[in-house]
Amino acid sequence: MRTEQEDEDEQFKVLYELCSMIIHVVRCPPPLTFPSPALYSPEGSSSSSKHLTASAQISPPAFASLFLGISLALMLFGSLTFVIGIILMPWVIGFVLLFYFAGIVSNLFEFAGSLLGLASSWKDMSAW
Repeated sequence: MRTEQEDEDEQFKVLYELCSMIIHVVRCPPPLTFPSPALYSPEGSSSSSKHLTASAQISPPAFASLFLGISLALMLFGSLTFVIGIILMPWVIGFVLLFYFAGIVSNLFEFAGSLLGLASSWKDMSAW
């Protein structure tokens, strides 16, 4: 069974690796290659004989667009999570109130039982 400390250490390691990868990519973006129709060699008319003769690096605007897409995706998923939380909030509040009510009823029964038990013990003491 894993302890809570091991889980926290693993989460910290994953977060640290993610941050270091993002910092590394921001400092020196990797050269990404994309096929371009102008880069195909003209030999043969068959599509199976076409191959790339050169590669192109990603431009800074394309790199910025990549991070813009990532941030938009995170915002959309964050908004979706927020909406799900808002929808489920009445259920959460209802369960909290139900558990509070059950706790109050349980304490009242326990208190009544202790009073009845105390009253019966006084009757037993008065019989002496």
